[in-house]
Amino acid sequence: MAFFILLIAGCATAIAQLREVRHRNTLIRAAIGTAAVLGSGTILLQLLEMPMVPDVWEKILVMALSSVLTTLGVSFVVLGILPSIEKIFDITTGMTLAELRDPKQPLLRQLQQRAPGTYNHSLQVANVAEAAADAIEADSLLVYVGALYHDIGKINKPEYFVENQSGGYNRHEKLSPAMSLLVIIGHVKNGIELAREYGLPRSILHFIESHHGTTLVEYFFHAAKVKAEGADQAEVNEIEYRYPGPKPRSKEAAILMLSDAVESATRALTEPNPSRIEALVRKLSSKRLEDGQFDQCELSFKELKLIEDAIINRLLAIHHGRISYPSSGGRSGDEAEPRTASVSVMPPTQVKPASA
Repeated sequence: MAFFILLIAGCATAIAQLREVRHRNTLIRAAIGTAAVLGSGTILLQLLEMPMVPDVWEKILVMALSSVLTTLGVSFVVLGILPSIEKIFDITTGMTLAELRDPKQPLLRQLQQRAPGTYNHSLQVANVAEAAADAIEADSLLVYVGALYHDIGKINKPEYFVENQSGGYNRHEKLSPAMSLLVIIGHVKNGIELAREYGLPRSILHFIESHHGTTLVEYFFHAAKVKAEGADQAEVNEIEYRYPGPKPRSKEAAILMLSDAVESATRALTEPNPSRIEALVRKLSSKRLEDGQFDQCELSFKELKLIEDAIINRLLAIHHGRISYPSSGGRSGDEAEPRTASVSVMPPTQVKPASA
């Protein structure tokens, strides 16, 4: 019984130190702590059970050293087989997520090169979503990585999304609303295929497939309605202009959905001041809620309010104002101020497809 209790104490020590595994050093520290508990526990146990005879200390130290070395050996075995365990049991540890957030990952490198506007958008969404996840004690690292990869499907046709259109030309002008809809919605399917091709964990796939849920592609829906009315055609069905889903099934996925919508919409504000940003966040959050997009995730009204507040604070930090300083040469503050001091605020866009 004493050895069993000692074993339970060692396991509890390891579990307590492995609540979040983001780095390999975490496993090493956990192994050292567990080895210390088992080694000292073995010594105490043997002192209570073994008779004080000659050479008893030598036997006790040998058993304690055996416990320590065995624990350290197990930790190195776990380090080696951990990737296989994750694939077999479909587990995504913080260590894998930390590796996936590296900008040098193949998919992220492609996104940077082929769709730089989308990559910048994904970074902003990741920062906003991470703050929102921290506000309700959700998995902020998982949300951050999911946000980095949620729009990777745009790699295939980057020029059809407004954030990648550097000039004034809009490719959707020559397409019908139905064709534009297929291109816009297609980035979700393309993203899932790329994620599977590059072996992304299933938990990340859910962010890609659910970041629009079953929301309406409003811009092209209204364009189709106007076109149908002008040509005296049958009324356009709203269901045909919705994303196929699924809806978010976790709090983290719901956070990403709202952060993605808000970040895109904020870029279109002519003057992103605090009151406008707050009104926009509250409006989009209520809209997603009333549309039933949060029905399949365990998100409470209290948590939704905390998420909104965190998103507002982060967006205010991104779009904060700036004082214009006078210069000796009579130039305005924008001309006198160093370029590094400016805030990157996106100008209003001419088209809406990307935010749809």
